[in-house]
Amino acid sequence: MPWSTLKRFIPAVAPISKHERFRACIGALVGIMVTGTVSKLALGPEVNLPLLIAPMGASAVLLFAAPTSPLAQPWSILGGNMLSAFVGVSFALLVPDPIIASALAVSVAIGLMLALGCLHPPSGAVALTAVLGGPVLQAEGYGFVFWPVGLNSLLLLASALVFNNLAGRRYPHLAPAPQLNIHDTADLPPTARLGFVPSDLQDVLAQYDEIVNVSPDELDALLHRAQIRAYERRSGEITCGQIMSKDVATVRPETALRDAWKLLINHRVKALPVTSPDGELAGIITQTDFMRASLLADDGRLHLGWRVRVGNRFRLARQSKHTVADIMTRRVQSALPETMIAKLVPPMADMGLHHMPVVDANNRVVGIVTQSDLIAALFQERQTGSAEIRAAKPENDDRAA
Repeated sequence: MPWSTLKRFIPAVAPISKHERFRACIGALVGIMVTGTVSKLALGPEVNLPLLIAPMGASAVLLFAAPTSPLAQPWSILGGNMLSAFVGVSFALLVPDPIIASALAVSVAIGLMLALGCLHPPSGAVALTAVLGGPVLQAEGYGFVFWPVGLNSLLLLASALVFNNLAGRRYPHLAPAPQLNIHDTADLPPTARLGFVPSDLQDVLAQYDEIVNVSPDELDALLHRAQIRAYERRSGEITCGQIMSKDVATVRPETALRDAWKLLINHRVKALPVTSPDGELAGIITQTDFMRASLLADDGRLHLGWRVRVGNRFRLARQSKHTVADIMTRRVQSALPETMIAKLVPPMADMGLHHMPVVDANNRVVGIVTQSDLIAALFQERQTGSAEIRAAKPENDDRAA
């Protein structure tokens, strides 16, 4: 058989870095070591039970090498292992023939795990161990569900929770909250109205009708990232530095609110970056900040709302009253000049950001990108792309008519 054919039997696993491989190996080392050591301390040296059961090795592969898998989540390992142990013990007691008992235990365990949403492949081995584990395990009866299966599963899960989060990996992988429209309407967010939507993905998965070792929300996120990456490639990699406004009106935290408002009016803008004396981005002040603080009265004069007055009464006593620092937004999402404009679409479309300050490597403001800048750039890119496509088409030959 040629090598080209044999290679097709090697599964196409997503590429991972050497650092990630090393992290998975160290995680399994720590997890099994902790599970075995604590089990020995908890059960005592004289206990007539194995401190570790073999299926825990398979569970460690999932929890440390594939922690985002739906098969590696807390409910999967705890529910799957203990449920399978219960099923295995039951068939070991009810069916004399070990082969028949083993087949029934694994089959029923899979069915129950699928029904309860706790599918965990190593749990099939747990059910088999309960039947074929020998006189020592069989003598434990249903105690096997808790000792050692329950204890091993709980300790390995605790190790995975601590290790994965300390290593910078989010675990457990919780389903994201529903994506809501920030305007509190029934419409989907703008980026979800075009292209595929979650219901499309669910329909395709239902038609596929096989277990996919990626959660639907993770698959949806990966596909959307691929869409943005594809757009970056098609858009010629336009950057924020190419479209940003460089002559930016800024204010300081100590700037009087009246002066900041005048700048907004005079420049006909809706936001002003707030910078420190050396130009570092310290926040942003917008028209929304003014209105949220109830600063504008019917006569057009500036007034601090009662919430701001009460919340800032001590701070205002130490510094000039009615300054930008009193109402500005301090947590600001920013971009770098080399950031691709495609990455600005989700925050500006779905999060309602109208302005994105652009900063250098030292967090100094060098420009700002507005929704208008982004729309103009996307429109220009679209027009340029369409013109290039038309130019690439062969001219019609009139003689062929």
